[in-house]
Amino acid sequence: MNNKKLLNKTTNGFLAFAIVILLIAAPLFYYISQQLYIYETDEVLHFHKGAFIKESLKDFTQADIDLWNKYNRDVMIVADMGVTKDSTSGGMLFDSIAHEKEPFRILYAPVDINGKRYTYTEKINLLEMEGMVFSIAFMFLFIIIALLIGIIWISKATATKIWSPFYNTLNQIEDFEIDKNKPPLFIPTDIDEFNRLNTSLERLIKKNTAIYKSQREFVENAAHELQTPLALFQTKIDTLTQLDLNKEQSNLVASLNMHVSRLNRLNKNLLLLSKIDNESFLEKNTIVLNDYIKKHLDFFTEQANAKNLTIITEFTSTLSVTGNPALTEVLINNLFLNAIRHNEKNGKIIITTLEDELIFLNSGQTTPLQIKKLFNRFSKTDPSTQGNGLGLSIIKKITEVNHWKINYSFSNNLHSFRIKF
Repeated sequence: MNNKKLLNKTTNGFLAFAIVILLIAAPLFYYISQQLYIYETDEVLHFHKGAFIKESLKDFTQADIDLWNKYNRDVMIVADMGVTKDSTSGGMLFDSIAHEKEPFRILYAPVDINGKRYTYTEKINLLEMEGMVFSIAFMFLFIIIALLIGIIWISKATATKIWSPFYNTLNQIEDFEIDKNKPPLFIPTDIDEFNRLNTSLERLIKKNTAIYKSQREFVENAAHELQTPLALFQTKIDTLTQLDLNKEQSNLVASLNMHVSRLNRLNKNLLLLSKIDNESFLEKNTIVLNDYIKKHLDFFTEQANAKNLTIITEFTSTLSVTGNPALTEVLINNLFLNAIRHNEKNGKIIITTLEDELIFLNSGQTTPLQIKKLFNRFSKTDPSTQGNGLGLSIIKKITEVNHWKINYSFSNNLHSFRIKF
């Protein structure tokens, strides 16, 4: 979906409205100007006719009329044309000077000279009128366009200034991380709606940060408190395994031992997540991942033998990263264990190191995993598995802390986990 910025959307709406108004107003203005000029031209014709009757008709003879017509090409006294009242009309007439047809306004008016009825005619060329109307319309169009550009520029500049607190708030919310002790600092503004927005966000962030800290402290405290009873429980189970038990009792103790081991792993993982959240792993060194994988490959191969898995290493480049050694070790271990635990019998695991990327490929289920829930805590694709659903969430957390990127994909029936360093 192609999203638009708020400022552009409001400005585009205003610009579209202005263009529509301009397209309607420009021809309308031209038409009205033309009609007004024609009206004024007709008024001038009537004024000339009135002045002629008042000043020129006194003692006019036929000889005077012939002489008048001889020296006036636009005002003529002609024989009665049957005109009973003043009337004006427009049309295209041939102009002997221009040698072409041009637009004219013509007045026809009845006049009486020495008791005889004549028709007074006068014409005015409208070419000057058309040029003037066009000039006025062009000037009007120029003024309107300049006005629109100015209004849009001013409104956009003003809107940018007005909306700057909103964008500041938006940027701070995008950068805010609830697990960091850095609450956003919103800039003060004199706009009531933005103040209400900032106040609501501050209250919401403060409340949720307090809840998050409370939950984190609870998990950490609970994990610490569970360590002692779990250790005692494990010791007593180990003691029971040394006794002479019958088959049913041995199975029961073995089952208890398996569940206690799962509880211990869960407790250790929760403590690890808590320590990562509290930034307890600040020490960073340069680590060669190829060396670590080679060093522990025998151990993971032994783990994979239960499913008869084949582990293939493709070290195309020496991959050196800067990170906390303990967390990096946990990252590699969890990637290995995840690839083993969710694999199929007689499957394979392919480990590839590139210049700045580590890739774990493994066979397994023939459909892709749900990416949305993949890295969530306690998320398990198969509820029957022995894992506690924290392995991938720990991997995700370690990559976030180190500003690395992890991506999952599924291709050629292989699940791929790629970590970009």
